[in-house]
Amino acid sequence: MLSAREISDRLERVCGRMADAVRQAGRESGSVRLVLASKTQPPAAVAAAFAAGARDFGENYVQEAVSKRSTLGELDIRWHLIGHLQTNKARAAVETFDLIQTLDSERLAAALFRLRQSPPMPVLVEINLAGEESKSGLEPGRAEALINSVRDQVDVQGLMAIPPAMPVSEAARPLFRQLRELRDQLAAATGLALPELSMGMTDDFEAAILEGATIVRVGRAVFGER
Repeated sequence: MLSAREISDRLERVCGRMADAVRQAGRESGSVRLVLASKTQPPAAVAAAFAAGARDFGENYVQEAVSKRSTLGELDIRWHLIGHLQTNKARAAVETFDLIQTLDSERLAAALFRLRQSPPMPVLVEINLAGEESKSGLEPGRAEALINSVRDQVDVQGLMAIPPAMPVSEAARPLFRQLRELRDQLAAATGLALPELSMGMTDDFEAAILEGATIVRVGRAVFGER
């Protein structure tokens, strides 16, 4: 684990890069939320980042998040699930996370609804932009039907995607643009606002911001290599 000072310094640099990208895009200050991807990081690293100003943390595994939330319960952290969610973990997820970014099926939405109706669970629909078999998420063409099917069960706030790794960050921009355009099409078709676009990670978050990301998920740039 890096020292608390190192985490603080690295977080400050990431926030500065985000602010520069927001200005370059001609967007309003504060229009992009930073979610720190804290998978495998110890609670002390999360606490150090929180002390440095971070408030949103993303976890890939439900049980790891349950443990960290228990340890760090005195901190006002907003927890995001950014990994695949199995329906048998839905109860723990509803009790642990403030936003589930990886909804990809009617079955999962129904499980979340059984556990939480008022207010409904906030979710993002995960899109598999490149059709990668190794990743979860919906084909873009199936998103409208899913949203219309689950909109009365969960609070669909937007879309999330994890594009393939690219040799340079600019190479990811067409995929980020595709997700933004899909979101705009879905908002028009469904009548839902769908304000959130979660896209961009350590290697390409600036390109994602230039294409309209409202949430970026950054781990290594703040916490160092796992």
